[in-house]
Amino acid sequence: MTHILGPRAARKLQTRQALLDAALALTEDQTLSSVSLREVSRAAGIVPAGFYRHFPDMESLGVALVEQSLGGLRTAIRAVRSGLTESDEIARHSVRVLAREVRAHREQFRFIARERYGGMSRVRQAIREQLRLFSDELAADLLGGDAAAAPVLGRWDAEDVRMLTDLMVDHIMSTAAALLDAPAARPAMERQIRDSASRQLRLIIVGARHWTGIKHDASPIPTTGRKDALTPEE
Repeated sequence: MTHILGPRAARKLQTRQALLDAALALTEDQTLSSVSLREVSRAAGIVPAGFYRHFPDMESLGVALVEQSLGGLRTAIRAVRSGLTESDEIARHSVRVLAREVRAHREQFRFIARERYGGMSRVRQAIREQLRLFSDELAADLLGGDAAAAPVLGRWDAEDVRMLTDLMVDHIMSTAAALLDAPAARPAMERQIRDSASRQLRLIIVGARHWTGIKHDASPIPTTGRKDALTPEE
């Protein structure tokens, strides 16, 4: 991107990214609230006053880190769903892509795992917002573009659809945390986590196929003999 910007804009973008990278490195073993603006600036190679040309405060930097980290994961996972209709295939590919993203961006995922339930309130809120967008995008794809799921989920209340996609997103984040704990020198452990995560995701989908909603007096949704898709009986 920098090649289409002017020199000054390119330098500003590079310095901004240097601040984000410095914050990630400094929060490897501590929360963002434990790191000072001065420490981040020094690690990025600028004076503290220069920090304010990019972020008004440390919380704003944290929000930017959240958007960069989870925005990239949302894009990668959504690309998996494009053109696929078999839930078994989608589950398998989604977990594989998640593992690839965790390997490539471990610091980002550690940051999210650490800040999701602690640290700065605006950063926690930014994580919740990104996960809500994740869930909303998944619901839109299932209802609008998934030939197998749409006929079933189209009969659900919006609240129930959201409950399903929230379960899926929570499962993805839990799997990411488990992958973070898998030593790089033990690929067999990662494979075991991936296999288990794929099966658990399929279990969520199979359960959804039979969901009628406890608030409704409805007959169970009929299914075919297929075990791998949210498919109504034809």
